[in-house]
Amino acid sequence: MIFITGGAGFIGGNFVHHWFERLAKLGLPLEPVLVFDKLTYAGNPLTIKAHLDAGRATLVQADIADRDAVRQALAQHKPRAILHFAAESHVDRSIHGPGEFIHTNMVGTFSLLEETRAYWGAMNAADKADFRFLHVSTDEVYGSLSDTDPAFNETTAYAPNSPYSASKAGSDHLVRAYHHTYGFPTLTTNCSNNYGPYHFPEKLIPLMILNALDGKPLPVYGDGLNVRDWLFVRDHCEAICQVLEKGRLGETYNVGGKNEVKNIDVVTTICRKLDALRPKATGKYEDQITYVADRPGHDRRYAIDPSKIEREIGWQPAETFTSGIDKTVQWFLDNTEWIDSVRSGAYRDWLNTNYQSRVA
Repeated sequence: MIFITGGAGFIGGNFVHHWFERLAKLGLPLEPVLVFDKLTYAGNPLTIKAHLDAGRATLVQADIADRDAVRQALAQHKPRAILHFAAESHVDRSIHGPGEFIHTNMVGTFSLLEETRAYWGAMNAADKADFRFLHVSTDEVYGSLSDTDPAFNETTAYAPNSPYSASKAGSDHLVRAYHHTYGFPTLTTNCSNNYGPYHFPEKLIPLMILNALDGKPLPVYGDGLNVRDWLFVRDHCEAICQVLEKGRLGETYNVGGKNEVKNIDVVTTICRKLDALRPKATGKYEDQITYVADRPGHDRRYAIDPSKIEREIGWQPAETFTSGIDKTVQWFLDNTEWIDSVRSGAYRDWLNTNYQSRVA
């Protein structure tokens, strides 16, 4: 069994789907998963319902900072690997309330490391040698690039610029320290911006799709020229599987999609795809674009150099931005039940807090 923190969230939930599809595709025996998730606003059991119903996945609702709950889950399920996806991840939320980010991303990661290290330390020699702790992180720990800077690589100095990225940088440092101090068998991945199915609609791409369909403004921060390297979530999941299998202990692997796109181009691409798939009665979706006040400390550009993971692991992204965004837009058009389940009153309150205060 593998133990997945945050497995009912966006990337973790997609990983659960990818894990079982990959086992079937490769003709490998079924290996169940334990999903350990606090089920905050961004965690949704409906995302992995099919696997829960079939008994392939087991859900434990608990906080990774709850050491008793972690200890009990480890003792009961005896996993061979921990895949640590659980994190508070939205930059705007971290600006409004950084405390939750420190609690989950730093205190939670510390608690998980401590309990897992004790569990690993009590294993027999063979199981101990096979055990892995894979920590999933972000390219935002590296800070911001200019238009001409080379892409981030694994030796780029950390320079986080938001409470979110600072908390993730802290968790990265803890994971590194546990390997070097205790010999704990860690792996770390730092990914670029993910997108795809089951993406919580506070993030740029799902927010633009759903606001467009609802006839609402499409809020673009600042001049819209901030650049992100977009990574289709299932490509990221496959990278994690391969790092888990082949990664060198204590190493970091940067995972990027090789798709640098300006924010405004992301929005206009979505609008044009919706024009073709779900045309409005009058006008174009681009008519809804509204420029709003920029995010405080908004990083200008992220870009990942994935040479190391390509060279050492053999992974490369399968999707271009064009093919990935086609799949993403179609998924949101086809999955209204899931969308309705996450658009709660709390979510609507958050949108009001974040966007209504920004002057167009």
